[in-house]
Amino acid sequence: MADFDVAVLGAGPGGYVSAIRAAQLGLRVALVEKEAALGGTCLRVGCIPSKALLESSALFARAREGFAEHGLVFKEVTLDLTAMMRRKETVVGQLTDGVAGLMKKNKVTVFRGAGRLGSRDRIVIEGTGGAKGIEPRTIILATGSEPAALPGLAFDGNRIVSSTEALSFETVPEHLVVVGAGAVGLEMGAVWRRLGAKVTVIELLPQIVPFADKMIASTLLRALKAQGVSFMLGAKVTSAEVSEAGVAVRIEDAKGKTETLQCDRVLVAVGRRPYSEGLGLAEVGVAVDEKGRVGVNEHLQTNLENIYAIGDLVAGPMLAHKAEEEGMAAAEHIAGLPGHVNYDVIPSVVYTEPELAQVGLTEEQVKEEGLAYNAGRFYFRANGRALAAGESEGLVKIIAAQDTDRLLGVHVLGHGASELIAEAVVAMEFGASSEDLARIVHAHPTRSEAVRESALAVDNRAIHA
Repeated sequence: MADFDVAVLGAGPGGYVSAIRAAQLGLRVALVEKEAALGGTCLRVGCIPSKALLESSALFARAREGFAEHGLVFKEVTLDLTAMMRRKETVVGQLTDGVAGLMKKNKVTVFRGAGRLGSRDRIVIEGTGGAKGIEPRTIILATGSEPAALPGLAFDGNRIVSSTEALSFETVPEHLVVVGAGAVGLEMGAVWRRLGAKVTVIELLPQIVPFADKMIASTLLRALKAQGVSFMLGAKVTSAEVSEAGVAVRIEDAKGKTETLQCDRVLVAVGRRPYSEGLGLAEVGVAVDEKGRVGVNEHLQTNLENIYAIGDLVAGPMLAHKAEEEGMAAAEHIAGLPGHVNYDVIPSVVYTEPELAQVGLTEEQVKEEGLAYNAGRFYFRANGRALAAGESEGLVKIIAAQDTDRLLGVHVLGHGASELIAEAVVAMEFGASSEDLARIVHAHPTRSEAVRESALAVDNRAIHA
């Protein structure tokens, strides 16, 4: 008899969620994690600590520059970076402790140590007390990903860093160069710009947040520039020379022109790569592609049917909520239920200010697919709640099929966009039309009214525009 019905390798959002769901379904579950705290990259050194710093830095920036218009005047606002970092660690600690508590509550057996496949039905765990093995009936691989480096920009943990180190600088950099204008680069750049650093973002492509709708991305670019962030688009870093004085970053633009920027730190945020090395995949026979991703079917099974893989380890957006959904789906399939993930309605968010949130297709993707469509837009500058709060930057953009009016994509740029997008996700999950959104009564005054107005605008019926 197998030691466990399910063993999950990795305790990030996908891993611990799949462990909980499997336990809820009455399965005997083991969870293997090499780090001291549960929660994975997202909780420990990613999503949660970055949002804590984004919140703290936003309050600091607003206290210095935005409260006066509300009649709140301070003689001096100073930064206690140590206290800010301590608060961040407290938030992380509360949540990691919470995950550990959930494991106990759901009777999940946690093994500490680095796990790898010993065979298709055996996991070897290397811990402080030596190696031990467990034999589960099924295995879920949920080992996540790690920051990708660039040639000539090897991480040294001090001058050239990944997002992990950028979350814990002991002092505010005088000049931070960020390589990569995706979500991580922009969010961390925003944190340190608000706290006083000069920030320069270098992006190989001509658009920031390349996955986003072009119009929304360009509007965000203008907003970030207004906040003092500098951008070099269509440019690449060709080399970086580290010295006691800092880093000399050599940059080449699209026309071949080169220049050198002197800074004291470089954050490389060009994406992540699956953490698939050292797991024994090849030895056991689990198929992996040229990018290190594990191949899976619609049920998240690998080519070995008792081994599943989820999250950043498989194809698709590297998002914590995508990993969670896959973890639940895998656990349900193992238990004999029809678990599934609707990949067409997974939202994505960039937590800058204003925030960018989207679900479904961009206008560019709709055009590429040759779909006839209508689009509606409504700007927060015409929204009463946004004006009252002094947060009127941005808009809501809705794209609907011309023949059926079915929602194809919803894009929000503005304060609280990460929360507003949920309404659109629900609507698209149920196959709603822009007319459906337009007929829903939204409380007044709220920012959510901008969603309704944008839906009305699809048919040129916006009331307040």
